[in-house]
Amino acid sequence: MGEPSSSWYNSMAVSTLGSGNLREALKLPPGEDKNEWLAVNIIDLVNQVRMVFGVLCESECTDSKCPSMTAHGRQYTWTSDETVLNTSAPQYVDLSLTSCQLNIDDETVFPSEIGKQFPANFEERCQTIMRRLFRIYAHVYFAHVSHFKEIKALPHLNTSFKQFVLFANQFHLLNKVETEPLREIIENLVSFS
Repeated sequence: MGEPSSSWYNSMAVSTLGSGNLREALKLPPGEDKNEWLAVNIIDLVNQVRMVFGVLCESECTDSKCPSMTAHGRQYTWTSDETVLNTSAPQYVDLSLTSCQLNIDDETVFPSEIGKQFPANFEERCQTIMRRLFRIYAHVYFAHVSHFKEIKALPHLNTSFKQFVLFANQFHLLNKVETEPLREIIENLVSFS
């Protein structure tokens, strides 16, 4: 897919759901444990990405239609045990979401008992999860946004991504280099919050 025009980016930002202050809703509440807040919100974000991709997985994003995981000229590869794998987009998404879920289900990483100790590298684990989720959004925006427009679900996609970006920014969970493929979309979405 070619690079979208500036007007395309601008049209993406204006269609979101709701009128509440999402930025405020994502702030760490006074007295709340930061790691518990990160855990609860990241679980929610993983579930949202699963739903977003679920709109595409059966007919729109297939091995034949998306033979590689790309977004805005970048190709994302999966690394497993120091082996780099070139996967189709659906395979990459499946590996990413499976990895995220394995972390969430691991009691030593995401303890379900309140007050239980989080690992020393918890924020680093959160950053890895967020990076994987971002890549899924990037692929969706660059390869499949027309499908979301077609089924009138673009406001849902934009709202989900806006929540993701605001949360990532609030807790410094993504770096600018990683988010570059969607920089203009991000700037437009967060300027309206």
